[in-house]
Amino acid sequence: MDDVTERDAFLRIAPELIMFLPVSRRRESQPITPDGSSTLGHHVESAGIPLTEVGPMTVGSRGVSPSYLPEPGDVVRVEAVPRPQQLPAEPRFLLDVHLGTLARRLRLLGIDTAYHNDMDDPSLVVQANEEHRVLVTQDRGLLRRRALWLGAYVRGSRPDDQLRDLLDRFAPPLRPWTRCTACNGELSPVSKHEVAPLLEAGTRRTYDVYGRCHDCGQIYWHGAHSERLRHIVDTARQWVAMPRTG
Repeated sequence: MDDVTERDAFLRIAPELIMFLPVSRRRESQPITPDGSSTLGHHVESAGIPLTEVGPMTVGSRGVSPSYLPEPGDVVRVEAVPRPQQLPAEPRFLLDVHLGTLARRLRLLGIDTAYHNDMDDPSLVVQANEEHRVLVTQDRGLLRRRALWLGAYVRGSRPDDQLRDLLDRFAPPLRPWTRCTACNGELSPVSKHEVAPLLEAGTRRTYDVYGRCHDCGQIYWHGAHSERLRHIVDTARQWVAMPRTG
């Protein structure tokens, strides 16, 4: 147990944020020692919580910002970011190198999602800022980079759980089958006659409806994997249609 003095203040951590604390300190009340120069944001991040995951913070009934300088005796309530999180425009995402499967599923749903399997952290921040994309990661250090305009920690170890978490947090509109899962380009209908020379004979005989990516030229049709992909789409639609309790 931490030694507490009358010079201390306290953070009251929302249940949704306790997962970010070190295992030995995973409890709601976190003592901090105000020093007149360290901001509330510094104390919260020092506890292990990225500010990208923090919503309203209050002392008593007064809202305070991350730049607030805590005083001895303060009790600061630290809430999680509200869901769905409001953004100035329809959300666009950039996923780090560990989230390739999630990136493909978001593109399958028609959500604008950039992804590279060889991009380092500084380059991710630059692209997120230049293209005004939400940087999605499970790297807390990446989320703490001061230059980053907006990031989000995605919860879950399985792509299904990660997808559900992201849809719950940002509630992006779904437009399935409109983006290339390989490069994120937009798809347009294309006639069978136009793409026939590029198809295998069995594909030409079996399928009549095609789409093509504007950017990379990839051709799409409802093939052998369509039932698995349709299940992902149908499940995502059910998730976003569920009533919210928060």
